[in-house]
Amino acid sequence: MKVILDIKENNRIPFFMEMVKSLDYISVIKEVKEERKSQFISDLVEAFNDAKLYEQGEKKLKSAKDLLNEL
Repeated sequence: MKVILDIKENNRIPFFMEMVKSLDYISVIKEVKEERKSQFISDLVEAFNDAKLYEQGEKKLKSAKDLLNEL
C-alpha cells in the first residue's frame, strides 16, 4: 500500500522521517520538497478520489460542456 502524507509543521519533519526510516517494514520511496510538485501530487490524488467516487455513484461530475463554459 502506498500513502502520501502532508506534514503541516516543518519543524516536525526531521523527527518524523527519522522514525519512519527506522521501521524495517516501511520504505520511503520519494520525498517531495518543492511546493509546486507537492501541490500537483495533492491535486492528482484528489482527482483520482473524485473519479473513484463517481464510479461508485457517490459523486456527480461536471460535463465537458460545463467545464468549457467556465472558461
